[in-house]
Amino acid sequence: MLDVIIALIPALIASIYVFGHYAVLITSVCVASCVFFEWAFRKVLKRENTINDLSAVVTGLLLAFCLPVTIPLWQAVFGCFVAIVFVKQLFGGLGKNFANPAITARIAMLAAFPAYMATYVRPFFDSTLTAKPFVILSPNELETLPGVFELEMFIGTHSAYLGEANGLALLIGGAYLLFRRVITWHTPVTFIAVVFALTAISGNQPVFQVFSGGLLLGAILMATDYVTGPLTKTGRIIFGIGAGMLTVLIRFYGTFPEAVSYAILLMNMIVPFINKFTAHRAFGEKRLT
Repeated sequence: MLDVIIALIPALIASIYVFGHYAVLITSVCVASCVFFEWAFRKVLKRENTINDLSAVVTGLLLAFCLPVTIPLWQAVFGCFVAIVFVKQLFGGLGKNFANPAITARIAMLAAFPAYMATYVRPFFDSTLTAKPFVILSPNELETLPGVFELEMFIGTHSAYLGEANGLALLIGGAYLLFRRVITWHTPVTFIAVVFALTAISGNQPVFQVFSGGLLLGAILMATDYVTGPLTKTGRIIFGIGAGMLTVLIRFYGTFPEAVSYAILLMNMIVPFINKFTAHRAFGEKRLT
């Protein structure tokens, strides 16, 4: 968990640079709320305190990265409550939740507060309300994007959620996790490659698709979750392929402009089946039916 926190620091610094002190405020509120809800829930049920494992801190950071800088603080606290209490603790705590808490809370907030979750400000303290590039542009309009715009998406100087704007910072964090062997390449690389390939085949600006929305954040830091991801290398590749296909399908044919969270959540639900059919067997052992 400490390594994941370290990996998130570049994206946090980038969000502070682009969005100012409000990025610090929202991130601090989310982290503090997640830690408090975990401590309070386990205190009320007289269970062992688990805040020292830092998983609540990671959930708070990830959820903050999934929010616009304009989000009211009470709504951010609501998302933290959903993530920690409903998704994590009610299922028994770390290691027993069926889905990624931050992703599930983000989806709950999209359903509960759609107007707030779809409102952004332009970077560098510009108070002008706007929308994410992915929301503004239709697939046909993607063909007119200049290369400089894709560069802006790579370095984070565009309207977006706090932690998903800067592709470079997320890639640095991902490289650190790979170096530390906290994650493997199988899920994130497959996930991103499938989205890139399918959008390239359909002529829908694959570079834009990779750096828009929460693809890098989801692929590197959420789809690789130990608890809700597959156990085997083959399973992780299957997870990445499925998540990539669902992302493209929902983006171009669904009613929601952002699809990464839904794709990961749907794949989380079938992880037990993926584990069952990709589990390693000893020589001569029969597969369970």
